[in-house]
This record gives sequence, structure tokens and C-alpha cells, in this order.
Amino acid sequence: MKIEVALVTGGASGMGRLAALNLAKNGAKVAIIDTDDDKLAATAAEHEGISAFKCDVSDLSAVRDLVAQVESELGPIDRLMHCAAIMPGDSIRGQSAELTNKQMTINYGGTVNMVKTVMEPMEARGRGQIAAFGSMAGTVLTHGLGGYSATKAATNTWMEVLAEEMRHSPVHYLLVCPPMVNTPLVDQAVEKGPGSIKGAIADKRMSEPEDIVEAVEAAFAKGKSPKNWQICPREAGKMMLFRRLAPGLMWKLMRKANNS
Repeated sequence: MKIEVALVTGGASGMGRLAALNLAKNGAKVAIIDTDDDKLAATAAEHEGISAFKCDVSDLSAVRDLVAQVESELGPIDRLMHCAAIMPGDSIRGQSAELTNKQMTINYGGTVNMVKTVMEPMEARGRGQIAAFGSMAGTVLTHGLGGYSATKAATNTWMEVLAEEMRHSPVHYLLVCPPMVNTPLVDQAVEKGPGSIKGAIADKRMSEPEDIVEAVEAAFAKGKSPKNWQICPREAGKMMLFRRLAPGLMWKLMRKANNS
């Protein structure tokens, strides 16, 4: 499917920025949304095919207005790449209820807002691609990321059910569950998050954003099928299976990695 217009959330940095640049280089008109004015402007300046829009994905009314504006200015949206999220690390006891709830509002609520708003016109047109970023962390749990993992468990579950319910739809729904990726998102969890993150950074075991974006493109290139609704790039698939088969052993390994 040729992508004429794409909407990328979290498009001012990390995987969102990379996805937006790749789409623009391949000829698409790309709308990036984020909340950081400076980073939005910097990313838009990297390619003439990128247009910047400021929007808080947790605000449903703002999301609806934004999607209407993008379709009015650029045309019907062929692909949504929903990458926007926050990941402040801390223990459940240490993290405030306000910050924990904020994560759920942005990470899970933002997914619902974006996907529900974009899917309706796509379904009406009979075509489209939607990639929503869940995470390996929604299954592979660890200390210091309880709030974030809960948001991704919710996202993973919601997208899986959506993909099943819409299995006969012409729109391709794709859940992306990456492992730890070398992006600014991870930086939010370094100070108070699990020690395993610091170890992965020090040992250069982080996945690169290029690998994840390439995996998304490869999945969409294969086309929609009953088995092509989720991708778990790099080690994510093995880690998620390990967690399901041996949760007690996984916690033992996490205690060692996190000195807990």
C-alpha cells in the first residue's frame, strides 16, 4: 500500500522522529505531533515533507480537532504511527499517584484517543494502516517500572482485542512490542528506574530505533493476515515467552539485575 499521508505521534524524537523521516523520504506527506515546540520545529526542518502540529494525545477533543485539521490540510490519513509515551521510572511506593495516573492517561488513554479517531475514517474508506506501540514491558515486568508496565499491559491487551475484532477489516492493525530501545524515552527511567536499564546502557545492549522501524515497515509490507497483527522485534519475543512460561524465574533474574 502506498502511503500518501501519514500521522506520527511522538514524532519530534526517538522512533517517532525516525519513522517520520523515513516516510517523508519515501514521498509521503507526514504530520508529526508532539508537545515540545522546539523539537517539533527541528524535526520538521529536516525534511520539506514533514509538517509539525502540537497536540496532547491524552486530550480527546484536541486529538479529534488535530486529525480533522491534518486531513483537511494534507489529505486522508493512510497510516498512523502512534509512538507517543512517557516512561518515568520509580518504585510503585515512591511514585506519586498523580504521576502514575498521568502515565496511564498519556500512554494508554492516548492510544485509545488516537486509534479510535483515525480508524473510523480509515474504515469508511476501506483502507489504512495503524501501528500502535505497546511494549515488551507490558509482559516482562520489573522493579521500578510498575506504572509504565501497567500502561503498556493495557495497551497490549486493547490492541490485541482490537486486531481480533477487526480481523475482517481492510485496515491493518499492528501492535508493536519492542524491547528496550536506545531513545530519549529510556532516559526518563535511568535515575529512578530499574538497574537493568543502567546495565543495558553500559553494556550497549539496547536495541536501536532503526531496527524497530524497519520491523514495522516489514510487517506492513507483508500485508494483513490473521498472524500479522503483532511484532516483537529483537529479543522481545523470547523475553515475553520466557516470562509467560517461568514468571518466578524471571523475577529471580530481575532481582539480581536490579539488586532488589
